[in-house]
Amino acid sequence: MRRLFFAVPLLLSLGGCGEMSPNSKADTLNVTLNAYANALRWGDFDQAVKFIDVEYQKEHPLTALDQERYKQVRVVSYTERNPVPSGKNDVEQYVEIGILNNNTQTERTVIDHQHWHYDDKSKHWHLTTGLPKITQNP
Repeated sequence: MRRLFFAVPLLLSLGGCGEMSPNSKADTLNVTLNAYANALRWGDFDQAVKFIDVEYQKEHPLTALDQERYKQVRVVSYTERNPVPSGKNDVEQYVEIGILNNNTQTERTVIDHQHWHYDDKSKHWHLTTGLPKITQNP
């Protein structure tokens, strides 16, 4: 209890720091990748869509059929490789995702090649490759 008493003022004082640190882009990437991975691990594809770049969503809208397909599966594993820079504001990451079909109880693996882009204006990372292609052949 005593530690909590001292930790609260420290956390409050850190919240007021003005400039972002030089590592903030990398920190933001880590937070974003973890949040996206958690959304998928919990099968919350509606939440995962929020990470997708707006322009990508306009060009590749999620159809009702796609949404139904995502409802029919459960993510049973999510194994990511370290993100690799592919430009000043871009990183790529490969993720192996174990998918279980709720109806047939068959499991299969898909490889999700993710491309993330950092938007300097919004200070956010956006997924420019869409949700995992769960209908792909192994």
